[in-house]
Amino acid sequence: MRPLRAWLLSAALLGSASLAQAQLRLELDNDGLSASQQQASQALLDEALSKLPPAFVQRLDRQVQIRWTDSLELDTYGQARSPTVLLLNQQLLPSLTDGSAAQAKTNRPHGTVRQELLATVLHELTHIYDRARLWSPEQKTLLLRCQRQLKSQGLIGQMDDCRGQAERRFTLSDDPRLLDLAGWPQYVGRRGEREANNRQVARSPDIYELSNPREFVAVNMEYFLLDPAYPCRRPALYRYYREQFGGWAPANTETCPSTFAYLNAGRDFARQPLGKLDPERVYAVDYLLAEANDEWASRWGHSMLRLVICAPGRPRGPDCRLDMEYSLVLSYRAFVGDLQLSSWDGLTGVYPSRLFVLPLSQVIEEYTKVELRGLVSVPLKLDRPQLEALVEHAAEQHWSYDGNYYFLSNNCAVETLKLLRSGSAEPQLQSLDNIMPNGLLEVLAGRGLADLSVLDDRSEALRRGYRFDSFRDRYQAMFEVLKERLPISQKEVDEWISLPASERRSWFEKADLRASAAMLLLEQAAQRRQLLLAQDELKRRYLSSRALADGSSGEAGKTLEKILANSGFLSRPAELLEGGYGLPQAGEWQHLQEESDSRQKQLRQLSDDLDGQVRSLLEPERLAEIDAGETNLKQLSEHLRALHKASGGLILP
Repeated sequence: MRPLRAWLLSAALLGSASLAQAQLRLELDNDGLSASQQQASQALLDEALSKLPPAFVQRLDRQVQIRWTDSLELDTYGQARSPTVLLLNQQLLPSLTDGSAAQAKTNRPHGTVRQELLATVLHELTHIYDRARLWSPEQKTLLLRCQRQLKSQGLIGQMDDCRGQAERRFTLSDDPRLLDLAGWPQYVGRRGEREANNRQVARSPDIYELSNPREFVAVNMEYFLLDPAYPCRRPALYRYYREQFGGWAPANTETCPSTFAYLNAGRDFARQPLGKLDPERVYAVDYLLAEANDEWASRWGHSMLRLVICAPGRPRGPDCRLDMEYSLVLSYRAFVGDLQLSSWDGLTGVYPSRLFVLPLSQVIEEYTKVELRGLVSVPLKLDRPQLEALVEHAAEQHWSYDGNYYFLSNNCAVETLKLLRSGSAEPQLQSLDNIMPNGLLEVLAGRGLADLSVLDDRSEALRRGYRFDSFRDRYQAMFEVLKERLPISQKEVDEWISLPASERRSWFEKADLRASAAMLLLEQAAQRRQLLLAQDELKRRYLSSRALADGSSGEAGKTLEKILANSGFLSRPAELLEGGYGLPQAGEWQHLQEESDSRQKQLRQLSDDLDGQVRSLLEPERLAEIDAGETNLKQLSEHLRALHKASGGLILP
């Protein structure tokens, strides 16, 4: 008796020519239909069949009967009742027959009744395809011959082996790659388990697609086959469908933009926030880690991605790292509705998690000067297609994603890892799990996906923009200068900065040139701290739910609330556009620019209004300390100039 594998191989070579011609057939049930109804119905089915990929038609080698029925709800155009029966709503048949369906507008995504009927047939056939266990004609021949041979030899118990050898399933809705792109990524920390809810809720062509992966596959098949703009609006999914059907795609003459629109969430309200991101100019993607501090929400650091973008005209290469004014940062952050970070709310997912696009310069200032946290920018080892796919996916997420932020389970590290997985499709990332920002960098390096060697030489890392040191180190160095030259009792720089401004002022006259220069830098740090404390104080006093409810927040509170309400578009740009889906296209650009410019002007005016209102609302003690700090800066600057002049303008040693 020949081995089963050898027999299968020989049987495959004997596949019958007749079975090789098997393919999908749509049979109209003519019972009760007039000649004109049959003609209109058949034209619809012929068009649907002509729209389907050849591989789809060949693989789904069965007859599907199409019936008109009055058993469907009014708003249900059609439904696949079994793998071989597709029902259409009989209430739509008259308009299809007399041709009015082609002009009859609907409030559904495809516009007209006839186009919706066409999309429905394609949608339901996709469900049948997606649920079916399919064999190619050759595989079907192989299966039947194998089973007959084993039966003739009395080996009925081995017949399942034939099925196992020959079967091939073309299912789409449980394909891991499709689920990543569609918005059901793996849970980080629960290997193999998929997230239950799809949070790509903005810029959807049909919110029904988010019901489950099966509906997502069917809805997007409609747009893949019918919408010429689909390759531009959802490029990654377009490529996925094309690959599933052997490289086939509908004929399309539409030219896609070479750049992606994004909104810069920087705090400079004087600039136009709408920007264009050109993947060709992105030299590298770095894992950007803000080092930890003592705050509850940031004790493990903060994960971000840095896009290293070359200046216009500069060829892609290492020197692009010096073009730091063009670098952008992708940062998943909690969009804090009450302008306060509550640890409880962070645990329970009250805050929306959104993908902010920020200028690198602002991120450096936020962390190194304000929060006194260092940054490291570590290159990720991605090939060119992976890098460009990641940039494209980030742009799609920027326009579509609105998740929930949990400090411990869906934080910045988790969101960043999901973006890396889905965007790059790097196999090593699929089994990588870590929910801590600093831990994620370690495991990325451990898998050979991040290059920590760039940090080995500290001075070179600072020069090349791989490291950005916290100003705390500079402040401490300046404080050491004070301790060398003055008999101060404080041991740490924080103690000095925390002193009342009047106490620090008492040392000014005793300071020499170098000590005065050190004091000036520390005085700036102290004033920055006072302004941050004042900002937090105002938010807590005037934006508390109680203050807003009883009206005691005053004009400043109302202005702060308006700033919050008007700045949400910077993290959720889809709210600027009505209609459309996916990535914005050229026809939407003018409206997008006008709307974002208008919103930004409102923010600038509100910010100016707040500047004029805020001082009168501070607690007297806080206002007195800020005023004293301003006096210190003025006196110390004058003292330093006098010492410098007395020294003959010598450079400080």
